[in-house]
Amino acid sequence: MKLVVKAGGYLFPSEIDTGDIRRFAAVMRQLRSRGHDIVIVTGGGFKARQYIEAVRRLGGDEAYCDEVGIRFARLNALLLISSLGDDAYPDVPETLQRLRAYHQHGKIVVLGGLQPGQSTNAVAALAAETVGADMLINATDVDGVYLKDPKKDPSARRLEEVSVKDLMRIVLDEKVEAGGYKLFDPIAIKIIERSKIPTWILNGRDPENILRVVEGGKVGTRVTF
Repeated sequence: MKLVVKAGGYLFPSEIDTGDIRRFAAVMRQLRSRGHDIVIVTGGGFKARQYIEAVRRLGGDEAYCDEVGIRFARLNALLLISSLGDDAYPDVPETLQRLRAYHQHGKIVVLGGLQPGQSTNAVAALAAETVGADMLINATDVDGVYLKDPKKDPSARRLEEVSVKDLMRIVLDEKVEAGGYKLFDPIAIKIIERSKIPTWILNGRDPENILRVVEGGKVGTRVTF
């Protein structure tokens, strides 16, 4: 299968845990060894949010904040490439055209942001569209989609499935600005909807969850059309 995996900011906290990155990379290598074709999109992580907030306080506009986030996401892509070693293509594509070219080499391709106005979730959706992915997996720091924030309401229940229209309603309740995207943003959802990309949102803190969902396990939340 062709897989696109979005590695959320949880993998890149204020103090980088190389053990977490190694565990994530080990699962990606395992998937590749089983014949899966993989593209990974990295988020900006804690440092990106920290710098974006500082830039905002210093007077930078949202487009400039996006540029800062893009650079951090690309740095995180380099971190992950370091851990993947020979399993990864050694460069970070900065355009979809380069993604197509690198993807032809049969190695794991890792990219970060592309251009202002797009979250890395939107980049992941575009990457899935570009390579004709069979599955898009958004590995985040929550177990899936909830109607209420599970970090604030312990009684919140995870949805096993959510329609793309309901997902849009949920994310429209969130504040969308540079560095603040969580589940998916409206642009990412529109891309998923137009190309009918099979999509799952799950907790990536246990990277084995990614293996489980690829193998057909009931993990996280599936987006339906």
